Amino acid sequence: MNDLIREISKPTLLLAGFALAGTLLLAGVHTLTAKQIAQSERQALLTRINTLVEASRYDNNPLEDTLSLAPSELNSSEPVLVYRLRKQQQPVASIFTITTPDGYSGNIRLAVGVNADQTLAGVRVLAHKETPGLGDWIEVEKSDWILGFSGKSLQNPTVATWAVKKDGGYFDQFTGATITPRAVVAAVKQVLVWSEQHTETLFAPSTGKQP
Repeated sequence: MNDLIREISKPTLLLAGFALAGTLLLAGVHTLTAKQIAQSERQALLTRINTLVEASRYDNNPLEDTLSLAPSELNSSEPVLVYRLRKQQQPVASIFTITTPDGYSGNIRLAVGVNADQTLAGVRVLAHKETPGLGDWIEVEKSDWILGFSGKSLQNPTVATWAVKKDGGYFDQFTGATITPRAVVAAVKQVLVWSEQHTETLFAPSTGKQP
């Protein structure tokens, strides 16, 4: 009887061993893949930062020098993560990742670079769902409209003219698509206003790494 039980148990134990080995293998692959994905995402983000602010301008690691702001502080639909760039511990610029909910088709996620002198280092679209051929002209790959923010500030143009031309402002809108550029202009202006009013907070010592 004992021999019979042992014979029956062998396949069961063997299958259990295979199952355990398979589970451990999958867990290991998942961990390795997750690390590679995270590393790729960080590298892509650093590349995007360097598109707005040349790497030679700063010597810290902006991915480990961040500030997290509540959505309500900048009328964003998501928390705003700010990457701070310094050279020899002195402020150089900051990159705000802000999401405006006011696009024609919903959220538009932006990277807004603000120099320490409160001029714009540049603006890029990170994600959107705007209409192809109309609202997607906010992409740098589709037109040079987004490049027009570089060097601008709350003094150039004046605060009163930080709007699209249809609303009496400085910035062009797109033919047949006003809502999308209006949302982007408003979000960039919001970042500039917050940055100018919170300079000390913006460049306070870092409290830790990016979550």
